[in-house]
Amino acid sequence: MNREHRRVVLASMVGTTVEWYDFFIYAVCSGLVFATQFFGQLGKDALLLSFATIGISFFFRPVGAIIAGHLGDRIGRRPMLVLTLLLMGIATALMGLLPTTATIGVAAPVLLVVLRILQGLSAGGEWGGAALLSVEHAPTERRGLYGAFPQIGVPIGLLLANGILAITAAATTPDQFLAWGWRIPFLFSIVLIVVGLFVRTRVAESPVFHEIRRSNARVAVPLVPLLKNHLPLVVIGALMFAANNAAGYMTTGGYVQSYAVKALKIGSSAILTAVMLSALGWLATALLAGWLSDRYGRKRVYQIGFVAQLVWMFPFFALLNTGNLGLIVVALLLFTVGLGFTYGPQPALYAEMFPTAVRYSGASLAYAVGAILGGAFAPTIAQALQSRTGTVYSVADYLAAVTVIGLAATFFVRVRPGQPLSPASETLDKELKSS
Repeated sequence: MNREHRRVVLASMVGTTVEWYDFFIYAVCSGLVFATQFFGQLGKDALLLSFATIGISFFFRPVGAIIAGHLGDRIGRRPMLVLTLLLMGIATALMGLLPTTATIGVAAPVLLVVLRILQGLSAGGEWGGAALLSVEHAPTERRGLYGAFPQIGVPIGLLLANGILAITAAATTPDQFLAWGWRIPFLFSIVLIVVGLFVRTRVAESPVFHEIRRSNARVAVPLVPLLKNHLPLVVIGALMFAANNAAGYMTTGGYVQSYAVKALKIGSSAILTAVMLSALGWLATALLAGWLSDRYGRKRVYQIGFVAQLVWMFPFFALLNTGNLGLIVVALLLFTVGLGFTYGPQPALYAEMFPTAVRYSGASLAYAVGAILGGAFAPTIAQALQSRTGTVYSVADYLAAVTVIGLAATFFVRVRPGQPLSPASETLDKELKSS
């Protein structure tokens, strides 16, 4: 990996880390803080509605994906990475300054949801740009590994978010944390934005996009040919990501943290530390999966990951239910094997699936739709199932069903090892139209 390649993967990883730190801070606080501070007037439904606000932003991810995808396919990947980072960071910092319901009444949850929507718009456009910048800079035989770097920004963001929250929770009393301590991680986002912008503004534009521009391969409205000619690819990509995202949001969406604190009576600092340890496992398995996908194929690695996810689903909840912190750490670490294997190879797979002229739009839209189908209301569904049935094993049933659908979708992926990504050697578009 030469100097320019190192700079590219660092930019994609650091920027994604900042983006998802911001996103996860909200997700975790929805279970630990917002139900009380912003939705407390709703009584027993407060937690359910607080989790639901996580899902609301997901419906704006496709909007962000369409906007960023259009601009990314038209003016370049790099400018979108800067814009999405700024949007996410500003929305998160403003959350840290937002008065609660006790101060401004119903305006508080309304403003919170508006800022959450801005996070959703940013997240919808962020991933596609970071993923494609890494993969389009990569040598053909190392796309899986290069593409895994923006992916590990997600567990690093999770690690950082839970770490800052754990430190804050440990340094304050429960009352202080609820009153003002939770604001510190949101305001810390300002520091991370500065770091992310410094790194991202120094990286070169994708060489593939330069070739698109030189060859005049850009289309006026990328969404139109994407939906007309390649809709099945969007559906397949969305179903695969939905299965990963639904399972991943058990930890990143705050459900496990909330269940451990409220039902199992485990301290918030302890469970946040456990999730931090699992983030390290997710990081390692995502990198490993990207590397393996270069050698054994994206499809095979995905299938191994979904099988591992399915097999571990019920033991995961059994160990969680013991209330033993050590066993919960083991459960979370092993849970990340399936998550990593179905996440690490995703940028390379999506880049190879979609034609050059609509690649940013296609990858972003598949990712955003998959997030709606999978992660949007996963914590809400999990909370509702647990409340209705009285057992977390109903949550395992739900996640197992979603995993089976994701596994089935992998069999419809067309394997194209070494597929050129540049417009000069594009063969995928003609192949799809004639099939």
